[in-house]
Amino acid sequence: MNKKKVFIFIIILILIVTFLTIFFINRSKTQKIGKNSSSQDIVDYILNISSYEATIEVETKSNKNSNKYVLKQQYIKDKAETQEVLEPANIQGVKMIKKDNTLRLENSNLKLTTILENNDYIADNSLDLSSFIENYKTNNESNYIEENGEIIMKTKSNNENIYTKNKTLHIDRNTGKPTKMEITDINKNTTVYILYKEVKIDNLDENNILAFNLYSISKEI
Repeated sequence: MNKKKVFIFIIILILIVTFLTIFFINRSKTQKIGKNSSSQDIVDYILNISSYEATIEVETKSNKNSNKYVLKQQYIKDKAETQEVLEPANIQGVKMIKKDNTLRLENSNLKLTTILENNDYIADNSLDLSSFIENYKTNNESNYIEENGEIIMKTKSNNENIYTKNKTLHIDRNTGKPTKMEITDINKNTTVYILYKEVKIDNLDENNILAFNLYSISKEI
């Protein structure tokens, strides 16, 4: 084994050890959220999410129509956000990637303007959990209550869009995971209703970075 391969082996070993260390730290942190956690503990847990992956069912409503979607979202704090359409079939596979304040469309022959015009809030980051977290942290009217086994967090959007002005996020008291979000307009009419079907919290960043680094290194061997 030459020096280059030894060096690469050491780098891979360091990455694996780093990944396992972070994994068990995050696992330990997740296990602290449960029946014995206070409401404030759960709220702080949500507000300090560093990454998440979720499959969501979305219904959007307007004066003209109502549309339903199934989306897959991925978020890595300070790095990137992606949102992929799983349903309906006519826009299946459309993926929007937000990075460095830019929006990029991938894996589709459709034009971005077509998606924006015909599919309501599908490219609006108001659907993102990260957007809710940012609004909650920066809005003085943000608050939460505990009710019927849930933590209900309420905030207002910081943008000027009157159709996505108010946001309410429901958190399962036992798991600390989001279950649904309701977005209403300035008159408190529901414009977006989100159901969280699958949610993974704080395990995306480390997995993706490790996989990317191992792939990049393997190409050099």
